[in-house]
Amino acid sequence: MASKSARSILQPLGPGALVLAVLALLAFHTGAFAAQQWHEPASADEAAVTFTRDVAPILQENCQICHRPGSVGPMSLLTHEQVRLYAPLIKDKVAAREMPPYHLDTGVGIQAIKNDWRLSEEEIATIVAWVDAGAPEGDPADMPAAVEWPDFRKWQLEDRLGKPDHVIKSKPFTVPAEGGDLWWRPRVETGLTEDRLVRALEVRPSFPAGRQAVHHAIPRLLSQNEEGEWVRTGSLSEYAMGKVGEILPADAARLLPANSMIEWDAHYYPMGYVIEDDQLELGLWFYPDGYEAEFTQNLRLYPLQGDIALAPGGTAMTQGFRRWDHPVRIDSFQPHGHVHLHAMSMEAIYPDGSRELLSMVSNFNARWHHSYIYDDDASPMLPTGTVLVLTAWYDNTEANPLTPDPEVWYSRGSRTTDEMSHAWLAITHLDEDSYERLVTERERKKEAGGQGSDGRN
Repeated sequence: MASKSARSILQPLGPGALVLAVLALLAFHTGAFAAQQWHEPASADEAAVTFTRDVAPILQENCQICHRPGSVGPMSLLTHEQVRLYAPLIKDKVAAREMPPYHLDTGVGIQAIKNDWRLSEEEIATIVAWVDAGAPEGDPADMPAAVEWPDFRKWQLEDRLGKPDHVIKSKPFTVPAEGGDLWWRPRVETGLTEDRLVRALEVRPSFPAGRQAVHHAIPRLLSQNEEGEWVRTGSLSEYAMGKVGEILPADAARLLPANSMIEWDAHYYPMGYVIEDDQLELGLWFYPDGYEAEFTQNLRLYPLQGDIALAPGGTAMTQGFRRWDHPVRIDSFQPHGHVHLHAMSMEAIYPDGSRELLSMVSNFNARWHHSYIYDDDASPMLPTGTVLVLTAWYDNTEANPLTPDPEVWYSRGSRTTDEMSHAWLAITHLDEDSYERLVTERERKKEAGGQGSDGRN
């Protein structure tokens, strides 16, 4: 389970339409559940679970970062009185693993993930038992001290890394109060006169308005070719609602060349009020001067092919395939889609014909975009010739609560109500010798009793 310090960097926000839909849904559930009658405790053991001793610490560790005054949750979950009102809804959401909102499947694929938000089975059982017992308060003396929450205006990685070494801002953009999806793609200079190796990155919308209006923001790297033309050479990072910053593995770096430019690709959604001169910021933490990274890592969008033609009440599937001419290590996996994306898997077909499901998200939710970063000794190691298969499934039926209207056709596009089909992957590029060395090191750790894995479980 992620520690409190890991969770304290969470800043989840989404486009206006989705936020309003969530609030409306919660308001409906609140009225329905408030009328329910509490039953008597089913057993002495069940009654022994109390809010102050057992449930409050779980909420502090996992929920209150969003569910507190001034944050993004639609209700506060600080006191017994507040939590008891929503207890049945909390039970349902926690038991279904919809809250905390972290969608990586349990029990399949690689489970060793950094900053994993998922509740443990024991924590889920505790909350369920407490609600089933009638949500007793317990002894007030057992209540843990209130948490001192961080300032959302700080960088999310600041507590671990200090302030960024360099910040690149977008040009100002005014978001109108009304209208449809908007895109802002200004070019700005990086301000660097020498090459630097990046060890961590974070894209930060403005607070609070920008974080409500920004759907995603991608700082794309531009360099000049021999003809002097500015061309895209990669993506430094990618922000989407719910995502935190990125810290690279200790043996890898991303290169930010001197005299380069950033082309911002920002997707805004009007929130009902004007946001004047909004700016996005890219915070960069560098390795020290003279540092030589062993490997180069890059982040890029890997597209899935096929038509997304969602008929009324219909479903669809897309797939993408990738094979490298050298060994690679996959450091992170981030599915991307909109309100109809239901699931995405990442599978490896190795040169010997064996197959492995690396990661699976069966209950994707467009309100929260997560980059699932593998533990250092669990990130998939793919030998030369491995085929990576990405598969995505879409749902435009009444069973999907996020579809705007299941009686309307939807297709591929960039608007919030359109669909997308890709995954963001952070890839470290290896040669044959380094691949064999890293695999051997993992095997030695496993033999010594460690938790290493070569990605072929």
